[in-house]
Amino acid sequence: MSQLLEILGSRYPILQGPIRDLNDPDMVAAVSEAGGFGILALGAVHNPEKVRGMIKEVKARTNKPFGANLMIAMNPNNEAILEVLFQEGIRTVTTSAGSPKKIYPKIQELGMKGLHVALSAPLAVKAADAGADGVIVSGLESGGLRTTGPESTNMVLVPLVCDMLNVPVVAAGGIADRRGFRAALALGAQGVQIGTAFLASEESPAHRGWKDAILACGDGGTTLLPRGPVAYRMIINRELKDGDNNEEEPGKTDRNWGAGQVSALIRKIRPIREIIEEMVS
Repeated sequence: MSQLLEILGSRYPILQGPIRDLNDPDMVAAVSEAGGFGILALGAVHNPEKVRGMIKEVKARTNKPFGANLMIAMNPNNEAILEVLFQEGIRTVTTSAGSPKKIYPKIQELGMKGLHVALSAPLAVKAADAGADGVIVSGLESGGLRTTGPESTNMVLVPLVCDMLNVPVVAAGGIADRRGFRAALALGAQGVQIGTAFLASEESPAHRGWKDAILACGDGGTTLLPRGPVAYRMIINRELKDGDNNEEEPGKTDRNWGAGQVSALIRKIRPIREIIEEMVS
């Protein structure tokens, strides 16, 4: 068994990408039931008791392992939430959007495991130094939150980080089928994190227009949309082409749909179990 599977406790080294709009107990449970590692996205959930309720809802649907994602810089209640996660039997979390130094002492105090999302090799090294048990390397092709600076694709970033660290590396971005899964493992990753492919699944609670935009997305069909100090990878639509874009929350409306470059490979809406079984076949 790989180090990653020991940390996750799941059958397959396939993590659910923590997309806020997919924070649905049926969705999380479906990933875990299919052998993956379902993840609750808690970046915008500040009430620890609400987190407890969400965990119980997932537990009512599966007895398989699942975890949660904490956005470090965006939630002042992360330590209290970690306490609740531990009390409810969650043993592995992922962290993102902030310095891991702020949260890993608490994760270690509780005896939990953590995987930190890094968008570059230097940040991956800092995460390991801060105590992360593994890193999730999110390449340029990934959807959602990005930086506004130069970034590398996973073909470069994954082996680079694997050469630098001894902790498990998870590849995130550009993976939707067994070709991407095998490629990630060949590059040195022990597993993958899937966002866009699960976003377009049958169990996904995402708006049908969002799913249809992914199915219609072709080669070069996404772009990085700057939002202050960060950027979001979005599917290009008429408003983006015309420069008529004033939405405050990308990815939540029928005008701006967040998704990764791998959208070009997704051509039908499938059950999560089918996506995972094809990926590991």
